Amino acid sequence: MESHPMLRALVTLLVTAAFALLFVASESLRAESELTGSWAALGSEDLAGDTIPVDYTGLPLNEEGRTRALSYSESQLGMIERQCQGWPAFYFVQGPFGLKIWSDTEPVKGRVISYTIGAWEDRAPMVIWMDGRPHPSAFAEHTRAGFTTGTWERNTLVASTTHMQAGFLRKTGPPNSDQATMTTRFYRHDDVLTVLAVIEDPIYLAEPQILTRSFQLSATELSPTGPPCLSTFEGRIPGESAPHYDPDKNPFVDEMTKKYGVPREAALGYPESLYPEYRLKMRR
Repeated sequence: MESHPMLRALVTLLVTAAFALLFVASESLRAESELTGSWAALGSEDLAGDTIPVDYTGLPLNEEGRTRALSYSESQLGMIERQCQGWPAFYFVQGPFGLKIWSDTEPVKGRVISYTIGAWEDRAPMVIWMDGRPHPSAFAEHTRAGFTTGTWERNTLVASTTHMQAGFLRKTGPPNSDQATMTTRFYRHDDVLTVLAVIEDPIYLAEPQILTRSFQLSATELSPTGPPCLSTFEGRIPGESAPHYDPDKNPFVDEMTKKYGVPREAALGYPESLYPEYRLKMRR
């Protein structure tokens, strides 16, 4: 008995749709697993800002943030209680180390519950929860790693981080508050993983701070942790006052200008100095 042409067309359509759904599902699973592994840091980005005490170029600081930054003295790191305080969650985009990423799955369907970005001795591990759990209350504990949830947008992992402790945007003292948040996107192109992080801070930033970093897939497995941080006496008694500068008398405020000819407002992180139009002002 010959089947009806419309019936044959309907069956063909259903079969095609089924294969399409299977393909989409397989692509989704592949995308969710492809971030795992060891990723070596590439040197293609300029990680400036940690060699001169007052170098806030590329930071959109507001007046409060600039004042806090100018009061900072790196001698604080000699205090026993501050030697092992660690860096905020976004340091994994800024630091010199690679990434070790692994996933945890539920045992029945193999669905990814979370991704973990391994720690170093000065940075806590970051867990990216993929199971739809909500962020905690604003009054919940803030930690170095913060609290992060993630979702997939096609082949891009988008992660949202809250509940970070107050810390520093750079090692030279520009601060972040405990109200700062971070949105991170992970893009993979072949064996290169690009991370784009956008930091927003209503206390110390006039506009979002944007960081990018690229990593190369490595055949050599990276250790997720480094040597433990061990504090030692460096001349300052625990509880002693923290070394600092009067913001108006920081002795390094003009070092970028004298050494490299960078205008003071650019060295001090004024937001307008981030944009291409600022180059026209520099020519005047």
